Order: sequence, then structure tokens, then C-alpha cells
Amino acid sequence: MASSFLAFATERFESEITPVLEEYIAIPAKSPHFEPAWAELGHIDRAVRLLDSWARSRPIAGLRTEVVTLPGRTPVLLLEIPAFGVPASADAVLLYGHLDKQPEMVGWDADLGPWKPVRRGDRLYGRGGADDGYAIFASLTAIEAVQASGGQHVRCVVLIEACEESGSYDLPHYVEHLLPRIGTPSLVVCLDSGAGDYERLWMTTSLRGLVAGTLTARVLDQGVHSGDASGVVPSSFRVLRQLLDRIEDAKTGRFLLPSFHTEVPPLRREQAGQAARLLGDTAWKRFPWAGGTQPMSDDPTTIALARTWTPMLSITGAEGLPAIGSAGNVLRPETALKLSVR
Repeated sequence: MASSFLAFATERFESEITPVLEEYIAIPAKSPHFEPAWAELGHIDRAVRLLDSWARSRPIAGLRTEVVTLPGRTPVLLLEIPAFGVPASADAVLLYGHLDKQPEMVGWDADLGPWKPVRRGDRLYGRGGADDGYAIFASLTAIEAVQASGGQHVRCVVLIEACEESGSYDLPHYVEHLLPRIGTPSLVVCLDSGAGDYERLWMTTSLRGLVAGTLTARVLDQGVHSGDASGVVPSSFRVLRQLLDRIEDAKTGRFLLPSFHTEVPPLRREQAGQAARLLGDTAWKRFPWAGGTQPMSDDPTTIALARTWTPMLSITGAEGLPAIGSAGNVLRPETALKLSVR
């Protein structure tokens, strides 16, 4: 049965889904946090219409689709599929995903780009395909496969939001608004995580949350000559270094705020060990290390726990720093850093 499901899904993705996924990748549907003018630009609405149109074409018994939009909020796509092969009941499965995207960022190969879908072998490159455009395709294809094989399923609800990369601040309003239609699911499937490899079916049991913000140190109203001001005006970068030292040990990388740490439950520690034994050193060798850089630990279990339970600070962006090629002898007025704490 599993092999027939895999064959069904593979055929659907190759013949019907990948072309639509490529269209989706080409839409710069950046999340509102990264594109405040999202409503005026209409890219999120374009992505919603594309996915809604594809969903409506699926041969799934009783499928109903609706684009729901609350005033001033990003839209959601709601799909409802009645029970199949079993009596109707209050039971339901909720399948979740999102269609908004991270920003372009840098580092793309010369022939790749965020809004340029490129197929290399069995991999499709471009922004949003894996995070999280595939979710609606995977959800409906799984349901379609069950029905096509003569299987059974309870009522299913698929909810695709457009604000996840901004912290899902619109989602609670939609859940409350749609609660009578969602019901009380006995199972929630969140299709927005990762997998250790392609040989097994993986389920995420532990995942760190995210706290993000911008830290700014401003020391002047405008830049001045460093030969005149350094030694008199403090460096805004040095001020930030001191502030960061309050929350992070610069030598070890340990996050210093106790409230971000928690005891790992024994079951989760055991699961991390099992995953580590399966993955071995691929858990860290898969990253594109530069030069002689080494992982913070070479113990697979420690690495597994670090990725799922250990708080860690990353600096994901900066402002106030000119490009090196245009950096003159100026003591800069301010430095701003984007902090991301997992």
C-alpha cells in the first residue's frame, strides 16, 4: 500500500504539481514583515489565487475551497473535505501550511534566484517551494491518494495562511473566526518542518520557538571623521558588543538568560539520541562549511538537542554599516542588528 501511495504521489508531482509549484515560486509573495506594501502589490493575493485554482481542479469528493479575508489582514485559504468511506462525525483532521515567503536574501548561484524556478535533477530551486509552498499540494495529494485507492478518512480541513514568516499574527483571528467550521480536530498535521533524510518518514517532536527584534545603538545625529571623533565619541558597534555580552557568552555561544533554558524531557532526549544514531555525522556534514570551520560539538546527540532544545542567538541582518568598498574614514552615527533567538 505504501509503495502504491508513493507511486501515486510521484506521478502527480511530476505531471501536475511541479509546473504549478514553479509558477508559485516565481511570485514574490514576501511575508508582510518583509514587504509592508503587500496588499498594494498583490503578490500574496496572486499566490492565493494560484493555489486556490489548483485546489479546485482536484478530483476529491466533496472538496470545497474558499479564500477568507478579514479586514486589514492577510488572506487564508480554507479547504474542507467531508468524511470519505466512513460515517460523518465531529472528528476531523486539520492540515496546516503557509504560502508567504522569506525575503530574497543573498548568496544565490549565478544561474539561480529567489523568483526563478530551476530544476536540477530531482530538486527544484527557488524561494518558497519547500517553505512552505508544498504544503497544500502534499495535503490534497495525500487525501486524493486515499480516495483513489478506496481508503477511508474522516473530515479533513486544510488551512493555508499568509503571515507565518511574520510570526502568524493574523492566524489566531482566523482560527477564532473559522472555529465553527474547523471544529475540534483529533489530529493536527503541520507541514512546515524538516526531515533527516529521504529514506524515512520523519515527524517533528521538538522544535525551538523564535524571538526576534532589532537592537540599535545611536551615538551621533550624523557621521563625523573618525580621526577627529574616535576616542571622544564611543563606537556604536562597541556599545552593541557590550549589550550582546549580557545575553551571550562570546567564547562559547551559550545564551545567558535562564528563562530561555528548560529541562529536556527524558523521552525527547531519547528520541534525539535515536535520530542521532540514524543520521550519524550527516547531521553536521550536510552544512556548507568554509575552510577549517568545525561544528560546536561532534557528538550527534548533542547536535540533535542543540538544534531542537538549546537557545542560541544569531545575527541575521545589520544596518548602518557601509559596504567595505565604500567605507570611508567615518565614525558612524549608529549600528543596528537584527537579532534572532531560537
